Amino acid sequence: MDMEQEETHSSFLFRNLFKGLLWFAFIITAFILLEGYIQDNFKTHIDDIRANPGLLYGVFTLSEIVFGIVPPEFFMMIWVLDKIDVTGFAINLGILAVISYGAGVLGYYIGKKFSRTRFYKETIREKYLKQYDSRLKKFGGYLVFVGAVTPVPFSAMCMLAGSVNMNFKYFLLICISRVLRFSLYGWMVWTFPNLFNS
Repeated sequence: MDMEQEETHSSFLFRNLFKGLLWFAFIITAFILLEGYIQDNFKTHIDDIRANPGLLYGVFTLSEIVFGIVPPEFFMMIWVLDKIDVTGFAINLGILAVISYGAGVLGYYIGKKFSRTRFYKETIREKYLKQYDSRLKKFGGYLVFVGAVTPVPFSAMCMLAGSVNMNFKYFLLICISRVLRFSLYGWMVWTFPNLFNS
């Protein structure tokens, strides 16, 4: 029975990891193929974006709170296109990871404080979270882990965790995996274009 349950957890994780890696492979391949074109035609726009880091971080923060509308990899690619050095890239990547972690904690508190309100039940839960309810009952904190390392919406999983009053220290510990995901994907965004363009 334990083995069956463990296999179920594993298949759920690997299925979503596979989807995430497939999506990432598509993004990074398109980025590598189009990098020269983007540099030639959108350099001014990239410079404008980089000249206003507050706006960039603000858009990323909003995206992370609202269920990851824009994949984090797009923000990482902006710095690669800007030809930033590895130290600057690592610092900005660290800021993105901290923002994402913080958005997850905010999501937890939104779920905890507002899960009994009509707006939460009829809008947030019904439209965005209901499909994950049964999985939360089945997987518990494992679902938050999957949200942290795969394309499953991280902040949505955090809201669900808050709505069932998951142990906060346990929740914070699980969310560290979000930082590991950013580190791995950031390394790939930095390394792969250089490998193919060298």
